[in-house]
Amino acid sequence: MLAELKGLNEECGVFGIWGHPDAAKITYYGLHSLQHRGQEGAGIVVSNGGRLQVLKGEGLVTEVFNEGKIEKLHGKSAIGHVRYATAGGGGIENVQPFLFNSQNGSLALAHNGNIVNANALKHQLEAQGSIFQTSSDTEVLAHLIKRSGYLSLNDQLKNALTMLKGAYAFLLMTETEMMVALDPNGLRPLSIGQIGDAYCVASETCAFDIIGAEFVRDVMPGELIVIDDRGLHSEPFTLSTSSAICTMEYVYFSRPDSNIHGINVHTARKSMGKQLAMEAQIDADVVTGVPDSSISAAIGYAELAGIPYELGLIKNRYVGRTFIQPSQSLREQGVKMKLAPVRGVVEGKRVIMVDDSIVRGTTSRRIVTMLREAGAKEVHVCISSPPMKNPCFYGIDTSTHEELIASKHSVEEIREIIGADSLTFLSVEGMLKAIGRPQDGNQCGQCLACFTGNYPTEIYPDTVLPHEKELVR
Repeated sequence: MLAELKGLNEECGVFGIWGHPDAAKITYYGLHSLQHRGQEGAGIVVSNGGRLQVLKGEGLVTEVFNEGKIEKLHGKSAIGHVRYATAGGGGIENVQPFLFNSQNGSLALAHNGNIVNANALKHQLEAQGSIFQTSSDTEVLAHLIKRSGYLSLNDQLKNALTMLKGAYAFLLMTETEMMVALDPNGLRPLSIGQIGDAYCVASETCAFDIIGAEFVRDVMPGELIVIDDRGLHSEPFTLSTSSAICTMEYVYFSRPDSNIHGINVHTARKSMGKQLAMEAQIDADVVTGVPDSSISAAIGYAELAGIPYELGLIKNRYVGRTFIQPSQSLREQGVKMKLAPVRGVVEGKRVIMVDDSIVRGTTSRRIVTMLREAGAKEVHVCISSPPMKNPCFYGIDTSTHEELIASKHSVEEIREIIGADSLTFLSVEGMLKAIGRPQDGNQCGQCLACFTGNYPTEIYPDTVLPHEKELVR
């Protein structure tokens, strides 16, 4: 994936397991399989039934943990987290899971998503005496729980969840139970698995495959699940639900071997490539994909169009993360270090370059240039999703229209900017058809806000930058 180069990043991934003697090791492997969802920090909290123990740090899973450290995490239950910072800054204090201690026991908390009314809630809580230890929106839930007037943690949590707006997949753990909650729109994926007698929870089903767990089911929107030594118990914390899974999970974020609501991600992406080929109708000699997330779509495009698929771009998998900087000049240099064209494949050829999305246009422009420098006669760019014209407030770091090239320019203008011979985006209708999510009345069951501007939740004023407010509806 070129997330760090394109400026398109998912916030994080969560994993939890209850009732396994190697809980810490299992969680380590689960987090490793979710590493693509966040590379800035990782953490694990383990429960031995009497106390909670935390280990976390900045960096990749393999950098934060080693065998010696994992061996010191004793317990049969654990939750873990990999982080990419969108809400809250960097720093070890913002690395999850968070661990809170009180006279009534301890609480560990991990979160994937973004709470759009977090700032408003923080102002209210601070006025009531709360002191926040992090800049993360996740911490809000812990304060709402402690300030609830209910006696049981179950009731405290249900009351707190009804006050949150936005995208959230929560894992909570105490000495005696693990709690799982998904927002009423189910914006982020979350699934339940089982390995022996132990239950596990993960942002993606690919985590179950690596640990040898069996997929049980997806967590439903507005659902609260409690897992303890007696088993798994489920109840809704709200009846006001409407499924709106993030479409970009299918297009870009999730691993190809994951299944989201019964749909394999690779299969969906391949179908998007086929649909794109039907809509584009381009005469060319070779099809290539931008590694890694676009390969499935490129294969589908080539298969439908009857044009050979070739490895026209090679990804350097040994580039360190230190070169990734926010400035445009270094971002362009990063593309050169990350990707290289295969001259023997593209020289003298009319090339169709399939990619999953265009955010700023920087990466696309540089790749087109590289292909031309390698001798490509023509470069046709085909994108397996519609133009991203609107910011996301649910955990993807595109929070302003200014950083989205499609919000300011037409398709033809973008084509000129990136230097392609042609530019084709997949239509919204074609994308939905390719993914194949079942229709729920007039609802497609997916969030299309970044493409259409229609948000499934209210977007709170303090979530939107002042100059953006008139653009968000």
